[in-house]
Amino acid sequence: MNFNLNEAIEVLERTPQTLEGFLIGLSDGWIETNEGEGTWNVSEVVDHLIEGEKTNWIPRIEVILNEGENRSFPPFDRYSHLTKEAESSIDQKLAEFKKVRAESLARIKELIGSEEQFELTGIHPAFGEVKLRELLSTWVVHDLTHLSQIVRVMSERYRSDVGPWQEYLGVLKR
Repeated sequence: MNFNLNEAIEVLERTPQTLEGFLIGLSDGWIETNEGEGTWNVSEVVDHLIEGEKTNWIPRIEVILNEGENRSFPPFDRYSHLTKEAESSIDQKLAEFKKVRAESLARIKELIGSEEQFELTGIHPAFGEVKLRELLSTWVVHDLTHLSQIVRVMSERYRSDVGPWQEYLGVLKR
């Protein structure tokens, strides 16, 4: 097993900074581009990350630590951010994400005090029994997945503009 809480936190605490450095000040064309119908644009990915901070990761961690196998995780609607009215700019969304992520990481440090806790389990509605270590690992890879998604979506905007170099640009491989 490779999981290490300190290393996980290294990635989790850098995601908001990475997104800020990459996205703040970009033109709307970059922020609003997507990969076609039914796909998310950059702004929607950030909305999803915010929603996860508020209703997914910490509530599920608390279930494992406080109730274990006595209660299933609260449901998480991966698409709920799409039904909300988007009134914030990308800069405002990134500031909110940074704030809620900092709160989540502070909560993690309060809740987890020993490595033995990593083997505690909870009940996922689709997967059944899962370990805290698995949930925390998933949180890190979830961030990395969405960082990758943002880069891929933005790259797609210039797919036809790169001409013959397309074959050498792995991010444009389908």
